[in-house]
Amino acid sequence: MRTEIQVPTKRGVLLDGVLFHQKQTDTVLIAITGVHGNFYSNPFYYNIGDTLAENGCDFIYAQTNDAFGQIKTYNIHTKQNEVIGSWNERFEYTDDDINAYIEFAERQGYKHIYLAGHSLGANKVIYYLSRHHDDRVEKFLLLSPANLEHMMSGVTDDERDYLREQVENGDGDKLLPFYFMGWVMCIANTAYDWAWTDMLNNVHVEPDRDFSQVEQITHTGALLIGTLDTFTYGDPSGFLKTINDHMPTAKQNQLIFIEGTGHTYQQKHQEVADRITALIKEWRECRSSSQE
Repeated sequence: MRTEIQVPTKRGVLLDGVLFHQKQTDTVLIAITGVHGNFYSNPFYYNIGDTLAENGCDFIYAQTNDAFGQIKTYNIHTKQNEVIGSWNERFEYTDDDINAYIEFAERQGYKHIYLAGHSLGANKVIYYLSRHHDDRVEKFLLLSPANLEHMMSGVTDDERDYLREQVENGDGDKLLPFYFMGWVMCIANTAYDWAWTDMLNNVHVEPDRDFSQVEQITHTGALLIGTLDTFTYGDPSGFLKTINDHMPTAKQNQLIFIEGTGHTYQQKHQEVADRITALIKEWRECRSSSQE
């Protein structure tokens, strides 16, 4: 079954998600979405959700502010309708969004919570777990983390300077006169977070870059990527290994490579779902063994 859910954040905004469930279970996987990472652009969520639910693990498609360009929602504090989306998201919402979904899972009675994120959603999970050694989360799953330098490679110095000037002049809430990164219509504040802050710029191809957030993660889990992911300058496997090498839990983590597919797992949606299902089955068996 698939049930639409609305999850309240502390700032009052309601986030839309979907709960995939079939059998009574105490286990759930929460998947934080990336930029425009909705069901239409990332249909693999259907495969993952349906396959997990059929195998005794519920799944929450955890849509955040930037899953679409614009999303109509409601603020329970102001009692006003709002429009959120990639056009006005702030990276500082990350903690609030992820905590909201974890609290929702707690209210639903789940005893075992796994936290996943795809693309920029994976970067958000890294940011969250680096700051919160949250014992409500048992394992993490990073799906194709986003290399922000690659994504912003087309942003010019003039555009960066324009963003800085807009924010410094108090015009950060004004829409840009151009598409940021060539495809996102957004306000200056949002683009400024991308271009001038390192809040989610936490994974890199080069091993000597700033991995300070990754190095703070104490959870164990898994990292997954397609071997044709074009956001990695031609070496997806090396990209994933470099990220894991900077984790204190590197030796305990698992790396999963999906052959012959890219960032959104084209033609391999079910394989990804099956690999994640097997992974969670293994985690559950290890947990049961440790409790005996």
